[in-house]
Amino acid sequence: MSNYQNLYPARYYASYDHSATQPTPVTGWFDMGFYSNLDGFPPASELLPLTPAQWEARQPCGQAVQDGKIVPYVPPPPPLKAQATSALQAARQIVYNNYGIIGEPTPDNWVAYIKALMAIVNGTDTTSKTLPTAPSEPTA
Repeated sequence: MSNYQNLYPARYYASYDHSATQPTPVTGWFDMGFYSNLDGFPPASELLPLTPAQWEARQPCGQAVQDGKIVPYVPPPPPLKAQATSALQAARQIVYNNYGIIGEPTPDNWVAYIKALMAIVNGTDTTSKTLPTAPSEPTA
């Protein structure tokens, strides 16, 4: 067992990116008493000290730091353009499978939806904050 107390007042720590927007994912868990050599570890001032109870309650992933506390981490949603790109691909497939493949005209609500997604993807729509609502899928 190491003599960690000289450099680390607590035994247990979590590391995270101090420059990232919080909540920010925990990037490492450290039991300083486990290591015989502490060279190369970040200074204690760059780590979040944990109580023994917090150490025991930690999860291997899905944890974040917010305001000096360990909290569940929920990743932010992808940017709207990325969401629109995926939705556009799916919409085109639905339209083709239900109308294009049999030579039927595409309903106006699907045309409007696809155009709205294309505007987000190509950047001409700069005001939308959410995706447009998709029309109901055709039933067989």
